[in-house]
Amino acid sequence: MNIHTTVAAPLEFNVDLDVDMLADQFRSNSHVRIPHILQSGAPELYRYLETGEDWIQLLNKPGGGAHEIPLSQWRDEKLPGKARILREANENACHGFQYSYAALRIPAEGESCADPVLNKIGKMLSDPQITSMLAAITGIDNPVFTDGQVTAYGSGDFLTGHDDDLAGSGRAAAFVLGLTPQWRLEWGGLLTFHDLGEVPFWGMIPQFNTLDLFAVPKHHSVSYVTPAAPRQRYSITGWLSRR
Repeated sequence: MNIHTTVAAPLEFNVDLDVDMLADQFRSNSHVRIPHILQSGAPELYRYLETGEDWIQLLNKPGGGAHEIPLSQWRDEKLPGKARILREANENACHGFQYSYAALRIPAEGESCADPVLNKIGKMLSDPQITSMLAAITGIDNPVFTDGQVTAYGSGDFLTGHDDDLAGSGRAAAFVLGLTPQWRLEWGGLLTFHDLGEVPFWGMIPQFNTLDLFAVPKHHSVSYVTPAAPRQRYSITGWLSRR
């Protein structure tokens, strides 16, 4: 990310929400989408992400671990080994867990990094007022935001089905703050929920300044982004974990 560019506007959650209504929805569906989640800073944050330079493309390896390739290099069709990496990723997606997307890590509570905007996001998500509000909605006692990333899904990116239930992580709910304006359903990149048999399923179209909260474990995926998509699908993701 270009650290000489900053987001001057404050990043503030909208705390004027009907928490009781949202909690009822979460209890009923183990999922809720909250519109207008950021009270300020969302347009500036989107423009910042759109002009970022230091995105890292992530693809998991069949044998474990992940490829971590600067996005500027990944977009080069002549990148050595790219064809093999894509072939292995597509083969792995047929039978197992696979992902392909660009990301930047958000500092965890008490950490910092060289990027002032990522620090700003991390500070916002660790704000006790915010975690208390999300605790009231999800019913999680004393949650902490963990394993945060800013993600960008472009043409060809996807995330196959999984339930986020990582042993020992304490994950209780997943968190997806959407920062994608004017997105069409047929471009893909849908947050979909489905059983292991994948029928039936339902999905959420990427939207701007929304927050999806859903319980862990809950089987879900992100559908393939088509070449027709004219921009990236941006979001801030992570988990609410029990301390």
